[in-house]
Amino acid sequence: MKSSNPITAVWPGRAYPRGANWDGEGVNFALFSEHAEKVELCIFDSNGRHELQRIELRERTDHVWHCYLPEARPGLAYGYRVHGPYKPEDGHRFNPHKLLVDPYAKDLIGQLRWGDALYGYAVGSKRDDLSFDRRDSASLMPKCRVLESAFTWEDDHHPVVPWQDMVIYEMHVRGFTMTHPDVPAQLRGTYAALGCAPVIGYLKRLGVTTIELLPVHSYVNDHRLAGKGLQNYWGYNTLGFFAPEARYSASGKVDEFKTMVKSLHSAGIEVILDVVYNHTCEGNQLGPTLSFRGLENSSYYIVNADNRRFYDDFTGCGNTVNLEHPRALQLVMDSLRYWVDEMHVDGFRFDLASALARESGKVENLGGFFDAIRQDPTLNRVKLIAEPWDLGHGGYQVGNFPLGWAEWNDRFRDGVRSYWKGDDGAIGELARRLTGSQDLYGWSGKRPNASINFITAHDGFTLHDLVSYNDKHNEANGEDNRDGSNHNVSWNCGAEGATENPDIVALRERQKRNLLATLLLSQGVPMLLAGDERGHSQQGNNNAYCQDNVLGWLDWASTPEREALETFVQGLIALRRAHPSFRRCNFFEGKPREGDTVKDLCWFKPDGTEMTPQDWNDAQARCLGQLTSGSGIVERGPRGEALCDEDFLLLFNAHHDEVPFTLPPVSHGAWRLLLDTATSAVPFPQIEASAGSSSLWAHPSYPLQGRSFVLLSCARNQV
Repeated sequence: MKSSNPITAVWPGRAYPRGANWDGEGVNFALFSEHAEKVELCIFDSNGRHELQRIELRERTDHVWHCYLPEARPGLAYGYRVHGPYKPEDGHRFNPHKLLVDPYAKDLIGQLRWGDALYGYAVGSKRDDLSFDRRDSASLMPKCRVLESAFTWEDDHHPVVPWQDMVIYEMHVRGFTMTHPDVPAQLRGTYAALGCAPVIGYLKRLGVTTIELLPVHSYVNDHRLAGKGLQNYWGYNTLGFFAPEARYSASGKVDEFKTMVKSLHSAGIEVILDVVYNHTCEGNQLGPTLSFRGLENSSYYIVNADNRRFYDDFTGCGNTVNLEHPRALQLVMDSLRYWVDEMHVDGFRFDLASALARESGKVENLGGFFDAIRQDPTLNRVKLIAEPWDLGHGGYQVGNFPLGWAEWNDRFRDGVRSYWKGDDGAIGELARRLTGSQDLYGWSGKRPNASINFITAHDGFTLHDLVSYNDKHNEANGEDNRDGSNHNVSWNCGAEGATENPDIVALRERQKRNLLATLLLSQGVPMLLAGDERGHSQQGNNNAYCQDNVLGWLDWASTPEREALETFVQGLIALRRAHPSFRRCNFFEGKPREGDTVKDLCWFKPDGTEMTPQDWNDAQARCLGQLTSGSGIVERGPRGEALCDEDFLLLFNAHHDEVPFTLPPVSHGAWRLLLDTATSAVPFPQIEASAGSSSLWAHPSYPLQGRSFVLLSCARNQV
């Protein structure tokens, strides 16, 4: 264990900042553990394979153990061994035979290798986790590495896209580029690939403003999956909240992530991270001892009040991080600030965010975590998005998160799916979601951009599978198709899975266009799942969390259908960007704006008359029109003149038959056809902001084809 050049100088150091921090002359180490009796800093060789030296941290300030090593340099590999009581029944699980990852480690080397020595108890013992295991785990563990944080950002800055202008694109770092033909083979699946010109060029052409990356925090593969030869592909199994996942790095350097962000920012594209602070990879009481459990189990996790041997699990992953404890809260806050200040990300989507709000087991939306973020000068200016539920009692909190937060709106997802599937009584829910979900967000003073609208996300069917399967087909996951949701609100259009029936194929493509048009022309912030614009399929798997293969990777092969759909999405996003009517900052009022005689929002039946309360209650109604006034929605012309936006008429028909739709009259022009999802011969891909790029519709009614969406507009005069 002795090195030929051991570190000899050990100075007291400081309790803050936490972690291992290089200051240009040496490295300060600081580690929180309230109940520890002894803490050892373990130094390893540059590859992290051999333990060279142990240094006891003798200084302790406010339960933080610390020292300063003037001889240490960036690149030093290290870990911790923490001595203390092993009393699971009291919530303590210290075991110095287990090497532990520093929760504040900014870089990790090596991958975890599963073995019984990783567990603090003797696996297979009749006493389960009450037993004590003395095998050393160091050879199986990744090691922390001291980071040189200097990076030349030059004039990099946050794009700061206004909420109402955002188009979010949810993607997986690895899966997005693994088969991309224009990305060098050695870069595919990495941060470098996402930052290269072909990928950024694609995102720009598509028109997205913001990418939302599935977890990039360091994570481990589940023992259960490793035994099946599978991989935790999505990464919701966090080990380190500061270190970027090394498997996504072509260079093995943290700077690669920073370079990716810098390149995306140069193109005006924001980077949002999907972050998992609600649980860690250590699982329940029978899980391994890798970091938090061996450092300070009863502080970092919510232990059961009646039996501290067990955890309160509100996440479905075995444990819940205890944000009521000030040091756990500090860890999360420090991590968030690090990713903004040092890595320059633009915001976060919080996985199972309700778990972060729990205090004494109950969801408290204005609890300590949210108060801490609201007052933080760094975090209160970035994008904050909640997945507004967890798996505990009272965890479903859609519409209840604080001001300043946006939320994934699953009511939009299910309502739009249900309508286009053809379910009874769906038009009322559709109307509420199209107009920004005021029923969910208006009561608290929020605006439409609090609603993150989506049809599909990583968890569930892709868009292609949504219109191709009635049931999930998750056999590849090795759980006999028991995993994944059974509530898919999907329709296969007449055949389960792949088919060569041209009518079914055509109907599926139309349904995709219907769903995408509804998403991108609704009020709120739209989110696309990467690959949906290219018809990506997971062959009916609605829980591809363990499919790090062609099932989960985006297929870049071109077909006429894929190219047509991609062009369609480009046009939709361009239309949304050109017209502020589709990205309003405020909710509709249902009455004329000042100086106008037309209500800002009207709903029509196919006969051209306005909807009545009785009409909304008609369970068989599947066809309706939405008229929005452009009055008061002001933009600037080429010479700086003020212009009203156009009036827009959106026609929806989820019935299988054609419906003649009587168009409401307009006094200031004529209707122009912009889009009809029932035909491929539309002028839509060539749409510009000018009115002359579309066709006048001179007839008093429109033949609204079965299962189709139509968009018409009427220009207003300058104001």
